[in-house]
Amino acid sequence: MTGGYLKGRLRREDIITAAIAVYREAGYHGSSLREVAKRAGITHAGLIYYFPSKEALLAAVLERRDAEDADREQLNVAAPGLDMLRHLIGLAEYNVAHPGIVDLYVRLAAEAVSPGHPAHEYFVRHYRVAREEVLASFQALADTGELRPDVDPQVAALTFIALEDGLQAQWLTTPDEVDLVGSLRTYLQSLLTVPLS
Repeated sequence: MTGGYLKGRLRREDIITAAIAVYREAGYHGSSLREVAKRAGITHAGLIYYFPSKEALLAAVLERRDAEDADREQLNVAAPGLDMLRHLIGLAEYNVAHPGIVDLYVRLAAEAVSPGHPAHEYFVRHYRVAREEVLASFQALADTGELRPDVDPQVAALTFIALEDGLQAQWLTTPDEVDLVGSLRTYLQSLLTVPLS
C-alpha cells in the first residue's frame, strides 16, 4: 500500500474521525459536511470527493464503530453461546452510555431501506452478520441444553434482533420509560435454562 492509495485511505480515516467528533458535539441534525470538512482540515469539495453525501459518511462512521466494537470485545474470536449473549448485553450497556451513535444508527437504518441509499449495503451486511452470529449462539445453546427445548433458535435470533432495534428507537424517544438493557436481559434469560450472568 503506497503513494496515493495510502494517502487517500488515511484522509478518509481523518474525515471519519472528524465526523465522529462533530456528531458527538452537535448531533446529526445540528451539523453539516462543511463543519466536518473544517474539523478535518480539508475543503468541502475535498470531503465530497471521498464522501459524496452525508449518508455515505454516516455509513462509514457506523463501520468504524463496528470495527471498534470488535476490537473492544474481541467479537471476532468470541465463541457462540452464553458468552456471545453476554457480549450483546454489554453492547447494549455501551449504547446507553453513547446515545449519539445509537441515534445515527436508528435514523440511518430507517432511511437505508432503499437499495439506492449509500448505507443500504452496510445494513445488508450488518443484519446478515447479526443474524448469523445470534443464530449460531442460540443453536450452540440448544445443542448443550442451555436453551429451553420449546424455543426455536432461528425464531429466537430474529426476535432478539427485532426487539433490540425496536427498543433502541423507543429508548431514544423516551429514555426514562424504556429500560433497554434490562428488557434485553429479561428476554434472553426467558429463553435459557441456565443463568445468563
